[in-house]
Amino acid sequence: MRGSGYLALPIVAVAAWLVLHQFNRLPSLQGRTVSTVLTDTASTQLGRALAPLAQAHPGLSGVVPLYEGLDAFAARVLLADAAERTLDVQYYIWHPDMSGTLLAEALHRAAARGVRVRLLLDDNNTSGLDPALAALDAHPNVEVRLFNPFVSRRWRALDYLTDFPRLNRRMHNKSFTIDNQATITGGRNVGDEYFGAHPQMRFIDLDILAVGSVVREVSDDFDRYWSSASAYPVGSLFAPAPAVASEAQAIRASPVEREPAAHRYLRALVDSAFVQRLLARQLPLEWTRVRLVSDDPAKGLGLAPPEALVWQRLRRVLGQATREVQLVTPYFVPTAAGVDALAGLSAQGVQVSVLTNSLEATDVLVVHAGYAKWRVPLLTAGIGLYEMKRGGMAPERALTGSSASSLHAKVFAVDDSRLFVGSFNFDPRSANLNTEMGLAIDSAALAQAMRKAASLQVSALAYEVRLVV
Repeated sequence: MRGSGYLALPIVAVAAWLVLHQFNRLPSLQGRTVSTVLTDTASTQLGRALAPLAQAHPGLSGVVPLYEGLDAFAARVLLADAAERTLDVQYYIWHPDMSGTLLAEALHRAAARGVRVRLLLDDNNTSGLDPALAALDAHPNVEVRLFNPFVSRRWRALDYLTDFPRLNRRMHNKSFTIDNQATITGGRNVGDEYFGAHPQMRFIDLDILAVGSVVREVSDDFDRYWSSASAYPVGSLFAPAPAVASEAQAIRASPVEREPAAHRYLRALVDSAFVQRLLARQLPLEWTRVRLVSDDPAKGLGLAPPEALVWQRLRRVLGQATREVQLVTPYFVPTAAGVDALAGLSAQGVQVSVLTNSLEATDVLVVHAGYAKWRVPLLTAGIGLYEMKRGGMAPERALTGSSASSLHAKVFAVDDSRLFVGSFNFDPRSANLNTEMGLAIDSAALAQAMRKAASLQVSALAYEVRLVV
């Protein structure tokens, strides 16, 4: 009898799984609206301002780094306020805090002016945001979609029991594209810690503002994700908000704007000449070859071929290093294959250095545990390892901003001549599970600036890891 009791347990578990699986099904994508990038934007103020520059640099892109969190926030809001036709916005995290609320209100203002707004968010970090997303989606000029969504909006853990292989894959991409004329992409999500506004946690990060030929690549890539089999309209996932809820979006932003912490950021929007300089063609853009490197969105379902993955394409795009490789990555888990690859470069005389988070600085302890066991093999192979301290003040305005508690920038530089800035971490999750994107930039100036900035940070804010003999 005891044997039959033990046998009943797995039977009950299987039955429960079948019940959950039956009811936790994603809705059909049939009838989903079709939309693509708007290409007739040359007559917009951005289009008119940038046309002479693009014509003077055919096939190239103009780039400028956004080092400071406050600048990165202001650039997004001001460009959203300058949009006339379209805003395509794609993020892994969008917090409903001060900066997230103010930026959402900028999207709402754009929609109220007649701008088409498409917002694509990964669903992993949207818990509790359904009413706000429904209110934003209620505006006739706004559509919100969620990537790899949870069916159970309240009890998300239940979905992991029935659909873990899919839900373990997330969309880590970050892009903010205005009128198909300018785009911002890099390491920052949307939230106070990414823009230097969080009282306890500040992330060291980097974005790139780009104009020119690469913008169309980013727009086309957004369309790939927007129309992918993993992108679900929020109206199919939870109850839509009444039309009046859209107007409440601005009302909800008002209390945030009155908070003392918001004054500095609102003043930055008033004082910033960023957009005016861009429109007046006075922003110090570097015109060079820039290529988008992005995962096939089918990776979100485990269906992308290996040759379509970012980590495979990066090796081809950045080319073979002959002198130096610098990795700046907050979540560094090289695995045996990564150690072998870096050790192989070192054995060929290439100077390899890695800047990552220390145990005290990381916000994901399990990642540091995955990295720590590889420190001795890496050091033995001649790899330079540096770990960011928890806090401190940067010696000057550089790659990492004015102050921070944790590294979040993802930058790879090769031979002081080319670099990659994006969302990709040097770890198995970025390589194999999450979708990622970024810009490969041929720029000695930016690569050398990154090396100088990293050196400043290492000397002031990082530990050098050494073998104890």
